[in-house]
Amino acid sequence: MDEALLEAFRSTTYHVCLDAVRWAIIRVDLPLPATLATLVGAQPWAFVTAWNPQARRRPPAENEAAQRELLASLERQPGVRVYPAIGVGTSGWSEPSLFVTGVGVEALDLLTRAHGQLAYVHGEAGGHATLRVLD
Repeated sequence: MDEALLEAFRSTTYHVCLDAVRWAIIRVDLPLPATLATLVGAQPWAFVTAWNPQARRRPPAENEAAQRELLASLERQPGVRVYPAIGVGTSGWSEPSLFVTGVGVEALDLLTRAHGQLAYVHGEAGGHATLRVLD
């Protein structure tokens, strides 16, 4: 991944929908906001998407189908909770995403690689948001 794309991931604002009116914001290298930390508890968490694999735009219908597949894969795992989310870049770019609790890094690596993703944001309870770059 080149430096410009890496910086785009790091500077993105990761928005999580808590309910019909409240959103929480995640930033790489910072702790979760209190509302999300309470929601996560002791669970691992991640911010993932199936949109635009390899950071290349593709038609919305293909992105939506891939996102539905990712969501279904996550929902089949016991103890997993999934919340709607969206990543918003500094240039105005955005991608629908998912905030997930209860899935470990190994499973997340498999799922995100299966959807052609280059990276995702994740963390553990009480820790900072970390950008995990996949090779």
